[in-house]
Amino acid sequence: MTSDTAASTAADTGPATSDDDGTALAARNKLVIGLLLVSAFVVILNETIMGVALPSLTRDLGITVTAGQWLTTGFMLTMAVVIPITGFLLQRFNTRPVFITAMSLFSLGTAISAVAPGFGVLLLGRVVQASGTAIMMPLLMTTVLTLVPPATRGRTMGNISIVISVAPAIGPTISGVILSVLEWRFMFIIVLPIALAALALGAVRVKNVTTPRKVPLDVLSVILSAFAFGGIVFGLSSIGEGAEAAVPAWLPIGVGVVSLLAFVLRQRALQRDDKALLDLRTFLSRTFTTSVLVLGVGMIALFGTLIVLPIYLQNVHGLDPLATGLLLLPGGLLQGVLSPIVGRIFDKHGPTVLLVPGTMLVSAVLWFLSTVSEATPIPMVLGAHVALSVGLALMFTPLFTSGLGSLPGRLYSHGSAIVGTVQQVAGAAGTAVFVTVMTLASVSAASGGAGDIAAASAGVRAAFLVGAIISLFAVVGSFFVRRPPVTEGAEPIVAH
Repeated sequence: MTSDTAASTAADTGPATSDDDGTALAARNKLVIGLLLVSAFVVILNETIMGVALPSLTRDLGITVTAGQWLTTGFMLTMAVVIPITGFLLQRFNTRPVFITAMSLFSLGTAISAVAPGFGVLLLGRVVQASGTAIMMPLLMTTVLTLVPPATRGRTMGNISIVISVAPAIGPTISGVILSVLEWRFMFIIVLPIALAALALGAVRVKNVTTPRKVPLDVLSVILSAFAFGGIVFGLSSIGEGAEAAVPAWLPIGVGVVSLLAFVLRQRALQRDDKALLDLRTFLSRTFTTSVLVLGVGMIALFGTLIVLPIYLQNVHGLDPLATGLLLLPGGLLQGVLSPIVGRIFDKHGPTVLLVPGTMLVSAVLWFLSTVSEATPIPMVLGAHVALSVGLALMFTPLFTSGLGSLPGRLYSHGSAIVGTVQQVAGAAGTAVFVTVMTLASVSAASGGAGDIAAASAGVRAAFLVGAIISLFAVVGSFFVRRPPVTEGAEPIVAH
């Protein structure tokens, strides 16, 4: 048995000699997970909080829209570069120092952003924020996998789904409310004391719940991963900028793809001696591989919708940012309410009864959105977004739980880092694909004589049509995700 598995078993069951000790251990574990969940929610919320603020920022800072987009693009880019390194960090260091590092970076970045005198310092603050955010999510997932028994893991992963799906979804709503009464700095001023409180409480109450081990850091792998994932995310984000992009999108994407190939070859060579930065033996599990692919499609749908639907509501129906944010709020809240319930259903019945209807519902909503126009009633759009949120809630918890739960304990940190990386790349891909298709279709419709509103509607329909086609792959994949064949306390079996 590996040290990771031993730690996991001990954390799950506690010492057999004392019921009091076992109760205290369970209480400690719940406290640690609870603090990580709250902290992760705060940091992930900031990934999408800038979108609605863009008009205010361009006006106050005297920057172009293209430059302003870097406040979101830079955040995603930093996440994509840092997350692959977290597999090493989570193996090498204990829970508490990793948590303190993550929340310290996030708090520092928030403080820098709050007092930024101009665009350059604000962008720096966002990059520092993202560095802490990138560490937090893999830390949360790895800790849950280590502490929570397989039989009840679904309900805890349901809480993680709240963080991953709801926090980005309500980010625009929160920023819209703040900007309706205050200036953009208050998006950071309000968050800062919450982040500092989480840091202080965590520094005192978070305990070391994992067993670190000495693992080497391959510098070449770090460099290759930065060029690979950073290049791909940067290139995908640049697609939506069109002619205003600093460099042609194909250039960073090409560099990213070549670097990714070199990175994969390097990891396959290093993992023979357990020295890989990201151990790709995680993909020997069919359930993990399928779950990651379906998750990628889900993130494309989530982030693509988060950027195109507000554009449709504002440019076609004429809603202001606050009304747009409030319209998207019910779906985000419902997703949060459903996620723990979905987790309990997973624990009892497994992934299929959730994933199959969930992916079908997401696909159906995207097909419906591919038909919207200026005549589509807003209540119908609201209903579609709520239905989409229900479908995503049915998807995320089974995918996280089945995918990561199918790995052996020694690969938990690697699997968590891979899942986080896929989320960022898929999110960037969803944003790029939806925006690019929407822009091209709008321009084409306008050149054909359509008015501004009709052209905008045509672009939105085309974007959702592409999303609907992509969603069919998730529907097919949902039939192949299986509950991991795990006996509680035992090393998970990797299917070959």
